[in-house]
Amino acid sequence: MAADGRGTPDTGVPPRNWAGNVTWSAARRHRPTSVDELRDLVAASRRVRAVGSRHSFNRLADTSGDLVAVDGLPPTVEVDPAAGTATVAAGLRYGEVATRLHEQGYACANLASLPHISVAGAVATATHGSGVRNGNLATSVVAVELVTADGDLVRVDSSDGRFAALVVGLGAFGVVTRLTLALVPAFEMRQYVHLDLPREAMDEAFASAYSVSLFTSWRGPGFDQVWRKQLVDQEPPPARWLGATAADTPRHPVPGMSADPCTVQLGVPGPWYERLPHFRPGFTPSSGAELQSEYHVPRAAAVEALAALDGVRDRIASVLQICELRTVAADRLWLSPQYDRDTCSIHFTWIADAGAVAPVVAAVEERLATFAPRPHWGKVFGLTPTAVAAAYPRFADAVAATVAADPTGKFRNDLLERYLPR
Repeated sequence: MAADGRGTPDTGVPPRNWAGNVTWSAARRHRPTSVDELRDLVAASRRVRAVGSRHSFNRLADTSGDLVAVDGLPPTVEVDPAAGTATVAAGLRYGEVATRLHEQGYACANLASLPHISVAGAVATATHGSGVRNGNLATSVVAVELVTADGDLVRVDSSDGRFAALVVGLGAFGVVTRLTLALVPAFEMRQYVHLDLPREAMDEAFASAYSVSLFTSWRGPGFDQVWRKQLVDQEPPPARWLGATAADTPRHPVPGMSADPCTVQLGVPGPWYERLPHFRPGFTPSSGAELQSEYHVPRAAAVEALAALDGVRDRIASVLQICELRTVAADRLWLSPQYDRDTCSIHFTWIADAGAVAPVVAAVEERLATFAPRPHWGKVFGLTPTAVAAAYPRFADAVAATVAADPTGKFRNDLLERYLPR
C-alpha cells in the first residue's frame, strides 16, 4: 500500500508535484531502473505519462493510469568529442549533467534559472534561460531516444520529419529515456546585479551581456533588479549603468529573501554552470512556496505588452512574489513558444494561493491577448484552446504528428485532450 493511502505501491515517487498544488491522479506510480523494465511497463499500460523533477505547476504530467518517474534509469552522460555532443539520461537534472560536462571541458550553451529541473522535462516544455542570441534548452537537442506506445525503443534525430514536432513534444510521443545535446567548449562567466533600471533602458540592458534577466515587483515603473551574466573577458559594467546602480551585496530576486541560495554575484569569475542559473543546486529553488505562470510575446512587442499590463499593475502586485523578463531567440520547433519569433518571456512567481492567483492570471491574459501570447506549457495558465492554437503557425501539424505517433492516446491526458484535441 502506498504511503499516501492511494492504493498504489510505494515506489518512492512523490504523490504531488514540486509546488504541492497538484496531487497526481495516477492509479499507479512506478520508478523503473532499466530501459527494459520501462519498455515492458509502457507496452502493458493503457494510459501512461512520464514525470521528471516534478517542476510542472499544472497537470501536464498527470495521468489516470501509470505515472512513470524516469530518474531511476541509469544516470549516464556519454560525451562524443568527435561529434561535440553528449547523450544524457532523461531524468538527470541539469545541475548533475553540467558538472560532468565541465569536468570533460564542455558546456551547454545556456541553462535555465533552476539547475534542479530534469533534462527531459525541460526540453519537452521548451524551458529556457535568457539571451538575445540564445535559444531555449530544446534547441540544443540533436536526437531523442524514447519508448513508444508499443514498447519499442526508438531514436529520432534531426533528419527525421517528426523531429520538429517531437522535441518539444509535451510527452505526447512516448517516454523519453535519453537525449543527445549539442555542446560548446566550457567557459567562464561573471555575474553582476544592478538596481532600479528605468524601463526605457530595457532593450539596451537585454543586449548588454550573454544572459540578462530583469526583475520587477510591479510596484514601480522600472525594474527592481537586473541580473547580467557576462563572459569573463567582457569589460565589467560601471557602478552607474543605464541609470541603474550596482548592488554592493548579493541579492535574491524575491524581495526580503536571503541571497544564500543564489549563484555568486559581484563579478566574481566562475564556470558557466555556476553563473547561468539564478540558484544553486543544493538549495530550495526560487522561494519554494509559490505558483508560476509565464507568457511569451514577440520581443519587438515587449514594451507594448508591459504597457498593457500597467493597467492591472495593482492586481498583479497583490499576489506577486516577483516577475522576471528574459529574451529567447527564435527556433523551428513547432510547439516551442519561440517558434519562428524572437521572444520576450514574462514570468510571474505568484504566492501559493490558487484561488487568489486565478483571477489575476485571467486579467494578465486578457491584457496580453492582442500579442498572441504563448504560455509556458508546464505552468499555470487559463488561455482557451482556440487562443493557444492560433498562436502557433504549425499547431495543426504538431497535433497530427502526435496522433500519428500515438493513435490510441496512450500518452494523452485531460490537459493534452483539451489543448491538443485529436
